[in-house]
Amino acid sequence: MTVNKTVSIEARSRQGFEIEVSTRQFSLTVDQPADSGGTDAGPTALEYLFFALASCIVTIGLIKARQERLPVRGIQVKVDGDLNTMVLMGKKTDDRSGFQEIRVAVDVDADMSREEKEKFVQDVELRCPVTDNIKHGSSVHFVVA
Repeated sequence: MTVNKTVSIEARSRQGFEIEVSTRQFSLTVDQPADSGGTDAGPTALEYLFFALASCIVTIGLIKARQERLPVRGIQVKVDGDLNTMVLMGKKTDDRSGFQEIRVAVDVDADMSREEKEKFVQDVELRCPVTDNIKHGSSVHFVVA
C-alpha cells in the first residue's frame, strides 16, 4: 500500500534579501551574509539545504536505531560542498548552478564495529528522503501565479 504525504512551505520576500519561510506553525528567516548584500538575519537557502540533509540523516538514523534496538547513543553529521557562485550571479560558465559535490561525514556514537557503522550509514542513506531528492533529482515544475 502506498502512503503519500504532502509537504508544503510558503516563502515571501521581506526587505533586501531577507525571506520569511513558513510551514505549519513554524517560521524561519533566510538571508544573505552582509558581504553578499544581505543583513545576515538568517542562514542562506543553501545552508538550509544542508540543515535538511544533516537533520534527515540524524532523524532516520535514530528511527532505524530505535526500530532495530541498536546501541546508538548519538549521531553527529557534518555536511559541506563547493559550488561556482558565478553561475547564480548570471555569469556564463560550464559549471552547473548547484554543488559540484556534497560531502557528508557521519559520526555514529555506538558500540558497533566500523563495518556495522558503515552498513548502518548506508541503510540510513537509502531511507533518507532528502538524500534521495538530492541524489536522484525529483522533477520540479514551476507555475507562475
